Amino acid sequence: MDSKLVLYNTLTRRKETFEPLVAGRVGMYVCGPTVYGDPHLGHARPAVTFDLLFRYLKASGYKVRYVRNVTDVGHLEHDADEGEDKIAKKARLEQLEPMEVAHYYTERYHRAMDALNVETPSIEPYASGHIIEQIELIRRILDDGFAYVSNGSVYFDVEKYNGKYRYGRLSGRNLEDIVANTRELDGQSDKRHSYDFALWKKASPEHIMRWPSPWSEGFPGWHMECSAMSMRYLGERFDIHGGGMDLMFPHHECEIAQSTAALGHDSARYWVHNNMITINGQKMGKSLGNFITLGELFAGTHELLAQAYSPMTIRFFVLQAHYRSTLDFSNEALQAAEKGLDRLMKGIEALEKLRPAAASTVNPAELEERCRAAMDDDLNSPMVISALFDWVRTINQIADGRETISEADLDALKRTVHRYAFDILGLRDEKAAGAAAGRDYVTPLVEMLLSMRQDLGASIRLWSIF
Repeated sequence: MDSKLVLYNTLTRRKETFEPLVAGRVGMYVCGPTVYGDPHLGHARPAVTFDLLFRYLKASGYKVRYVRNVTDVGHLEHDADEGEDKIAKKARLEQLEPMEVAHYYTERYHRAMDALNVETPSIEPYASGHIIEQIELIRRILDDGFAYVSNGSVYFDVEKYNGKYRYGRLSGRNLEDIVANTRELDGQSDKRHSYDFALWKKASPEHIMRWPSPWSEGFPGWHMECSAMSMRYLGERFDIHGGGMDLMFPHHECEIAQSTAALGHDSARYWVHNNMITINGQKMGKSLGNFITLGELFAGTHELLAQAYSPMTIRFFVLQAHYRSTLDFSNEALQAAEKGLDRLMKGIEALEKLRPAAASTVNPAELEERCRAAMDDDLNSPMVISALFDWVRTINQIADGRETISEADLDALKRTVHRYAFDILGLRDEKAAGAAAGRDYVTPLVEMLLSMRQDLGASIRLWSIF
């Protein structure tokens, strides 16, 4: 499949023709979940977005190594350098070991991704499994003079870095503005400046998750894991780094700074960010408490939901908007997505029943050209869906005898529709799958989610006995 993919590069703020470092091969790193709670609708957007990119790169003939991490340590509350680890806090509240919490919610995330038909990445590394790599990277940054040790913790020296490179290139900020809008430290912090960030944190006596290091028993800063693991699996230079727009600052900005400080050059060439799912105009997220979990969506159990929505309805809802545009939650939007998906699946079902004629009055090559052009234009999935809907109308016209299609063109049309609807957009005919299995396709997932929640409650009660 010949592709001339153009991607919007957040780093340069323009669309650029995608050219991999190694011909025919792509290295892609995407920030995955912090596993301290159930996956919610906001998690679906980056998962589906980068699944779409992963699928399209493979369909275009590339061999792709897709790395998506799991954060199971070091992500403190409010994305800050102080406070309690999110997973450790959850473990304390539920009277579990932190790794029990991480494993439990990682499994739930995986099952939700399976339901959304999100393909598994090539590699899924865990932050806690790469402490050695993170320590070694911190050593390099210290040796190059871009960090300092303070009371057992290690902090990145943003001012020193900014003197040689530029801090804020990704987010469009400059250090002067950051300084002007940052409150001065009151002398109680180990940092030299409030805008410095932690590479390693000395663990307080009550902190559960800790590892030995040359500086203290502690844990790595949140930003460190992605630099270390992307280098470990993709090398010091790789093609694409992805994630949600909410990660642009400070997470990705700090990641660029620490990687550049250690290597002397940028690591990722193309930075790709999906926009947010909002609810009443506000970002949906755990920290804001305004989220709807995927399990609640599938079962229809949240108070804001008028009904249950199937996994493919959620996927179609995400794909109907361009990944860089905002996407606002509403029952009306989800119901429209449900109807649109049903119309598309019925069109594909009708396509399978068409009988060829001697000659064609339609040209299925036009669908291939439109879909490929849309995908090459920064993954414009709404335009792909629009093209497919236009051809659903044509399929119905062929079925009604108003148009004709030859056997060769019918085969070509089937291949194109299946490639874009199923292989690239990643949709699945849930009704057909459910009928083939003899039951509702969504029911097993909902039953699994309810069962896992009951199991967790039982686990908490069991451990509270001791």
